[in-house]
Amino acid sequence: MKIEHLQGLIAAPFTPMDSNGNINVAVIPEYYKFLKSNGVSGAFICGSTGEGVSMTMEEKKAVTETWAACTSGDKNFKVMTLVGGNSLADCKDLAKHARKNGIYAVSFTSPSYFKPADVTLLAQMCVEIAAVVPDMPFYYYHVPVLTHVNFLMIDLLKEISDKIPNFAGVKYTHEDFMDFLLCLRYENGQYDMLWGRDENMLPALALGAKGAVGSTFNYAAPLYNDLINAFEDHDLEEAQRLQQKAIEMISLLGKYGGLPVGKAYMKLAGIDCGGFRLPFRNMSPNQFENFKLDVSKLGFDGFKSNLQPEAVNK
Repeated sequence: MKIEHLQGLIAAPFTPMDSNGNINVAVIPEYYKFLKSNGVSGAFICGSTGEGVSMTMEEKKAVTETWAACTSGDKNFKVMTLVGGNSLADCKDLAKHARKNGIYAVSFTSPSYFKPADVTLLAQMCVEIAAVVPDMPFYYYHVPVLTHVNFLMIDLLKEISDKIPNFAGVKYTHEDFMDFLLCLRYENGQYDMLWGRDENMLPALALGAKGAVGSTFNYAAPLYNDLINAFEDHDLEEAQRLQQKAIEMISLLGKYGGLPVGKAYMKLAGIDCGGFRLPFRNMSPNQFENFKLDVSKLGFDGFKSNLQPEAVNK
């Protein structure tokens, strides 16, 4: 299989929820057009940001079907779905479901309860899942901060390079720049290495990253597109300024409660995705008011993604 190297921003969408905590797929078509109109080139659904591990199989399938339906025919917007990690049977089922619905690619992350003892076992799991969708790009999702499985990805590439014809690359959500560079340059850059740390995008660009997957691209895509443009124009000072602005924005996630803060940012950008499910804690109304004050000090309105009715209604 010829591997396409994705470029630009790929958002990791939040899964919209209603006031009762049920998935609200009715928001997704508008969500897609919102991302598209802000220069985002794809979506990595049902991942960490999308609360995939907190959703049932039926819910994940419903989300996948809705993203597939509303992006059908848009070859410039790539949708990939995380099929899971802990149950290989579920992963295979979700991968075949994604293929049936026309999703571009599937992704798998390491089991985090019963963990593989070595990279060879991790590779064997990748082989099994990828084999059920041999005509789809297959990505590994490296996120050791959550899985606590931290093998070098260069070792994984070496282990599977001759075993998985449809292996496309890695969504690399970690800070090991040495390992990332080795993966980027492995076999003359054969694999698609998608950067996954928004707060470290600039150094990743310097190493050669062309595509990135991130949660903050949902609501601050113009900031990152400007950062990429400044880097490509060799305006390092401006790129550094924009990266600092991204770090300041991301620091509010830590201040107000982590991942659920992203949905608060989305609400300020014009897309209401509801709240997060347990075990996450959502903001209280008083916290949200304080959050809005901090966001205003950042100048968020000057770089946030914007709801554009003319794009939404196309």
